[in-house]
Amino acid sequence: MFREASVADFDGVLRLYGQLHPQDPVLRDRTVFDEIVRSRWLRLFVLDKDGEIVATTYLNVIPNLTRAAAPYAVIENVVVDETHRGTGLGKEIMAGTLQAAWDAGCYKAMLMTGSRRESTHAFYRSCGFRADVKTAYHARPA
Repeated sequence: MFREASVADFDGVLRLYGQLHPQDPVLRDRTVFDEIVRSRWLRLFVLDKDGEIVATTYLNVIPNLTRAAAPYAVIENVVVDETHRGTGLGKEIMAGTLQAAWDAGCYKAMLMTGSRRESTHAFYRSCGFRADVKTAYHARPA
């Protein structure tokens, strides 16, 4: 079942994030998670299969002053549990996430990936994303 995450999903979402970034320290403070779950503009989605969180995405709906004030979306932290990859769950959660962006009135949705695997890029293309429309740049603090 595709749904918005609730405060009860903290451990399940963090388990998936551990697969996404295994080198990150384990987050124990729920403050930011609870803030995201309560926010109007930040939406954390999960796929729940028989009570287990098997996939997650994070949709940021960003208010905008151009495009007749239509917001835009940034999708982050797309994870399917490693034991369920290749089963269609990624497409399922991305379809739900994109529909949520369109339902929020977003005129575009963007994401970036650090993956160099062609299969990852093929997956995003199969979900409707294009790499030939804009150029993304990335900066981090020095």
